[in-house]
Amino acid sequence: MTLMHTITILVCLSAGFSYLNHRYIKLPVTIGLMAIALVMSLVLLLLGKLGYGIESQAKSFVQGIDFGEALLHGMLSFLLFAGALHVNLEDLLEQKWFIGTLACGGVLVSTAIVGSLTYLGLEWLGHPIPLIAAFLFGALISPTDPIAVLGILKKANAPKRLEIKITGESLFNDGVGVAVFLVLLATAESGRVTPGDVGWLLLQEAVGGILLGLVLGYGAYLMLKSIDQHSVEILITLALVMGGYAVADVLHTSGPIAVVVAGLLIGNQGRHLAMSDTTREYLDTFWELIDELLNAILFVLIGLEVLVLSFKDEYLVAGLLAIPLVLFARFVSVSLPVQLFRLFEDLTNRATLILTWGGLRGGISVAMALSLPASSYRDAIVTMTYIVVVFSILVQGLTIERLIRATEKL
Repeated sequence: MTLMHTITILVCLSAGFSYLNHRYIKLPVTIGLMAIALVMSLVLLLLGKLGYGIESQAKSFVQGIDFGEALLHGMLSFLLFAGALHVNLEDLLEQKWFIGTLACGGVLVSTAIVGSLTYLGLEWLGHPIPLIAAFLFGALISPTDPIAVLGILKKANAPKRLEIKITGESLFNDGVGVAVFLVLLATAESGRVTPGDVGWLLLQEAVGGILLGLVLGYGAYLMLKSIDQHSVEILITLALVMGGYAVADVLHTSGPIAVVVAGLLIGNQGRHLAMSDTTREYLDTFWELIDELLNAILFVLIGLEVLVLSFKDEYLVAGLLAIPLVLFARFVSVSLPVQLFRLFEDLTNRATLILTWGGLRGGISVAMALSLPASSYRDAIVTMTYIVVVFSILVQGLTIERLIRATEKL
């Protein structure tokens, strides 16, 4: 099947599911699309068990899509830029220390807790995996997903300061999570990685991504400031996203962090000092359309991925066990910064609860799991990751607004 045929099918499915959701089901768009795609996939699997062969064609279609490549080196850059474009930089800088602590320290703490408890839990279930594999699962499931978070928080009516905390963390912690994941993957493959290697990789990924984003973003800002033609200016931002991510790959720095930093610069300095009102209107419309289209396709893809999972009973049980483990790790990794920053600002138990429940997992975790090389534990990790992500989006995503309302008096 050609690339054009694949894109056509995904767009048609996204359009049809969007219509069904908007006309009849009326769930938040991203949640509704994933839910419909998931139900359709399960129906196809059931038809296959009953002797109808249609699920084999569907499986073949999904297997032909490199989910990790499509997300991590395709859609992610556009979605992150579109999200960062509308984040107020002053609000973000006001919360920078809390966000930085949560995005870096929180990922490391969560990785350690999830990895340790997963290793012990699977040992207890009688289906042990290597310790390094358990920590790989911890690393890929610990970052909150900016795409899921930004898509669902828009309608959750979270308090402004908490929304900035969750949004800021989700925009930056995936870069940290990917760096930790790569270090652990290198350890698993080679058997040995020195502390110097770890430090250099984190420095290269995180700091290198920030510097690259500033340089490219400032260059694009100067170009935008020197002209006033909305179609050319939109093309400049498009080139910034695509070219910036490609340069980050070549330099082995964090593409997601570079794109986020560039997006924040263009969305704040560029928006107010380098664009006319007409350009600003066209630019916002363009990137909102890109954001909604790619979000729709991504969440349909997440729902379809169930077709290629390995449905073994022990993997399903492990996935169900992983849900409370991941939530517990999230609670601990959030509680520590909240307790620390209570010395400087008014943070209550409500903040801990909302930050814990609002830390949604999504496509990035699935993409990292699918990027694991073939091994005795890969199928287990992929299935566990998928179950946690589905729970996060469907259950946490649908109830976060209720939690916010229920905790107003805390």
